[in-house]
Amino acid sequence: MSAAYATGLPAVIRGEEAYRAARRQKRAQALLFGAILLACLIVAAWVAEAHPATLWAGLPRIGEYFGRILPDLRWAALFADAETEGSLAFWMYRLPEWAWLILETANMAALATIMGSAFALLLAFPASRNIAPTGWVYHATRRVLEALRTVPEIVYALIFVWAFGVGALAGILAIALHSAGANGKLFAEAIENADIKPWEAVRAAGGSWAHGCRFAILPQVLPNILSYLLLRFEVNIRSASVIGFVGAGGIGEELYKVISFNYYEEISAIVLLIILTVACVDLLSERLRHAAIGRLEAAR
Repeated sequence: MSAAYATGLPAVIRGEEAYRAARRQKRAQALLFGAILLACLIVAAWVAEAHPATLWAGLPRIGEYFGRILPDLRWAALFADAETEGSLAFWMYRLPEWAWLILETANMAALATIMGSAFALLLAFPASRNIAPTGWVYHATRRVLEALRTVPEIVYALIFVWAFGVGALAGILAIALHSAGANGKLFAEAIENADIKPWEAVRAAGGSWAHGCRFAILPQVLPNILSYLLLRFEVNIRSASVIGFVGAGGIGEELYKVISFNYYEEISAIVLLIILTVACVDLLSERLRHAAIGRLEAAR
């Protein structure tokens, strides 16, 4: 055994021991955090009264309800007219009316997304730590965005239904306010991750704060903003379907009626149409998002 090898051997052994000690420490920390998380989950379940016996007793009732809303389709009459029980036409006998309500729901979501995202973009620049004019403007704008997204859409919808009456306007305003708060945070975080050097160059050349936002920051974050906007549109389709339960228009209002009167087969028909609509919107938004990002990246 050479002298160099003999000299280096203790160092290797010490390194191996240090490595094993570090692994034991990480394993102990993981077990500790896992135990704390499990304890928190148990306490949360106890506070929420999510008892295993209650859940186990309710599961069969969920299956029974889904069994009731399934349509009674029969292969022999599947493609018959709307007067024949067991046919698709009989199940979807109000399809034209439901399709119009789904179009109204999509229109509500689109208008609310555009309105809310436009407001969010205006607030996102002063809500960004790296380019906010002053500290108090940054904190004040952040608190406004937090307040807007903290209140659920359905609470906004209840307020606007009381103020403006039953209809789509209440739903549009409710979703727009919540979208402004949610997208404002995402837009601000995208701006905070932007390269600050173009901003400094515009300001050094004599440009105003607004000029820096428009010409230095916006071109960098525009792909992310478009991506967040399209994603919010997908989310708002679902939200528009829910807030109709409080009279804010769209297919949700019709779904609430058929649930209230226990029209089981109509419930499944409307739910299926909503699922298909959301799936189509998801696919379309994904294509538009990739196309827009690709064009913007190519232009840059």
